[in-house]
Amino acid sequence: MATRSPFSQLSAKLLGIIALVIMLATFIVWISIDYFAIDYFASLLDKYKVPKKNEVLQMFLDAAHHGLMWASLGALILGLGLGFLLIRMLLGPLYQMIGITGKISQGDYTSRVRIASRDEIGELGAAFNAMTDNLQRIEQLRKKMVIDVAHELRGPLTNIRGYLDALSNGVLPPTRKLVESLHDETLRLSNLSDDLMRLSVADAARLTLRRESIDLSELLAHTLNRFQAQFAEKAITIETQFPESSEPINADSEKLTQVVQNLLDNALRYTSRDGHVRIAMERGTNLVKVAFANTAEPISREDLALIFERFYRIDKSRSREHGGAGIGLAIVKELIEAHGGQVGAESAAGENWIWVTLPA
Repeated sequence: MATRSPFSQLSAKLLGIIALVIMLATFIVWISIDYFAIDYFASLLDKYKVPKKNEVLQMFLDAAHHGLMWASLGALILGLGLGFLLIRMLLGPLYQMIGITGKISQGDYTSRVRIASRDEIGELGAAFNAMTDNLQRIEQLRKKMVIDVAHELRGPLTNIRGYLDALSNGVLPPTRKLVESLHDETLRLSNLSDDLMRLSVADAARLTLRRESIDLSELLAHTLNRFQAQFAEKAITIETQFPESSEPINADSEKLTQVVQNLLDNALRYTSRDGHVRIAMERGTNLVKVAFANTAEPISREDLALIFERFYRIDKSRSREHGGAGIGLAIVKELIEAHGGQVGAESAAGENWIWVTLPA
């Protein structure tokens, strides 16, 4: 961490202010002695019938000035000394922040401010540390995302290149099956590109929300109708629990539709044939909660804490049996949090739950 001289510009300015205040106070007291204290001293001489001579008055003034100068010098030394210690104590965290900021600009997010108080400076240090934690987490997510994108691209690109090399060398004939394989790999790349585009839009959702009054029950029912044929193809039973009447909420209908589509698509992918999907909506005092439950293999506690991370898939082998790149739930999280809501997941009694809340 970069070190700072204790006699920094800011310290010098603050100590200068302390010295100026002491000198100004000395000047005021000096004037008060010359104009007010001397008159009071003269009145005391008159009261006790002491001869009022100029020498006596001058001796009083000289003694008062002499005492004031020594007192002022002591106050100046004491004030500057204590002020210096206090300034170092107050500015210490600021100097730490300056040094840590320099490290952050170079990509080092490991340093933190030492918090020694609970006052405003301590709160500033805690906020600075929280900001650094967030920056470190974002940087880690960025690096992880680059690695994951490279991994996702490598598979289909390697397959396409292998097929094309085999075709160009005459190792494989240009059959219909080979063309279909190339088409499938191209679709994988296209779907990944679309997912990344939707994720980038979700990241900027806070700046692009177009809030309007919408009926959430109607939006859920309308979106569910689009998936009825796909659920029926897998013989999946759908159960809905919507309130008979619900007040509208203020939200972006397009982005909430994307949220519901992603959650329904997730339930469709991970519910086995002849399974069961349940969608429940309930309204609280200040929020609306919508839960999507489906019968499936239980999700471990470790996986539950990570399923909303980008490119995270429960399948540790990263196979594409269920499709997807692990972006759908990350998009859900970004869009819901952009609305001021929260997301969560639970697994119990043979069902996996994913729920979202929105401000009512």
